[in-house]
Amino acid sequence: MTTMTQDVSAGPAEIRRHELAGFLRSRRERITPEEVGLPRGRRRRTPGLRREEVAHLSAVGVTWYTWLEQARDIHVSAQVLDALARTLRLDAGERAHLFGLAGAVDPTPAAVCAPLSPELVALIDQLEPLPACIQNSRYDILAYNSTYRMLLCDLDEIPPADRNWLLLAFTHDAWRSSIVGLDDVLRTLAAKFRSGMADHLAEPAWKLVLKRLTEESAEFRELWERHEVLQSVASKVKHFHNPYVGPLAVVHTDLWLSPAGGARLVTYTPVDAATRARLDELHTLARSSTPQRPADEEPSVPLDR
Repeated sequence: MTTMTQDVSAGPAEIRRHELAGFLRSRRERITPEEVGLPRGRRRRTPGLRREEVAHLSAVGVTWYTWLEQARDIHVSAQVLDALARTLRLDAGERAHLFGLAGAVDPTPAAVCAPLSPELVALIDQLEPLPACIQNSRYDILAYNSTYRMLLCDLDEIPPADRNWLLLAFTHDAWRSSIVGLDDVLRTLAAKFRSGMADHLAEPAWKLVLKRLTEESAEFRELWERHEVLQSVASKVKHFHNPYVGPLAVVHTDLWLSPAGGARLVTYTPVDAATRARLDELHTLARSSTPQRPADEEPSVPLDR
């Protein structure tokens, strides 16, 4: 691997490109074909994945990716870096290193949002058995307590970069099946997102969410073309059909923790005694080490990104 100390005559940009090339190569070589569902074959000599395999899995051109590993002077967008990070299964530190070497801003929730304080995380835990989470105006789910984790499906099974209410409501089968009145909810979400995006049109994180929604959901594309807008309301009764404990009727309340573009505390308060009892049951189930899926229901498989 080329290192920053090998060529003292190289400029900063060239050094970055060589470091990026070496980093990508090292991450590619550590992933086996079997890990990404590819056959190994008898003639494979390359350790890990081949360049063309990474390119295919990331939906980028083979020549373009080859140039990237050759430290060519080419532009790398945040969307492409996001795709490469997913394909190469980078952890949070490696992902931050990738974007840093490319000189790009990472648009995912963990990278663009200020760290949540331990006190705030402790607060949502203290609200148990009420489901509670921290979201931003882009609907990224930044933190959640154990009851919220199991409210619509097992949120822990979903990759952190995919924990966005809009993405899940439009693309994740298990999440969608738990929402009562799904069509109305989707229409409301699309209208709220369009209204909120007016103040964030140039921000990469917002554009990335919009790109994923338009590429992955025909329902969203149809609703987006309507150009409907809707402002958020303070509270509203929502109905879910939880796969573990049954129907839930709750009041959704937002408490903004910073200006409207920042984070908010989302809570769900039961509207009746039956829902309260079911939330108690769900909390007990969620706190167990291995939550059990109902016997008559197949395990859900999170949508591959």
